[in-house]
Amino acid sequence: MATIGEVIKHLRKQRGWTQPQLARKSKIAEVTIARLECGMRTNLRVSMLKQLAKALKVPPAKLLE
Repeated sequence: MATIGEVIKHLRKQRGWTQPQLARKSKIAEVTIARLECGMRTNLRVSMLKQLAKALKVPPAKLLE
């Protein structure tokens, strides 16, 4: 089972986006995205989950798979 950070990274790369691009699209700090992707941060507020899902154009539940 993939971590939320691995899922975010996979979806981001699938779209050909950099971390700064995802940060701009989701309005979440680039450092937060980097920490999520590398596993340094594992907790995620519901609001952040929704922002990332909206930016990546997937349902929020997809990030939790």
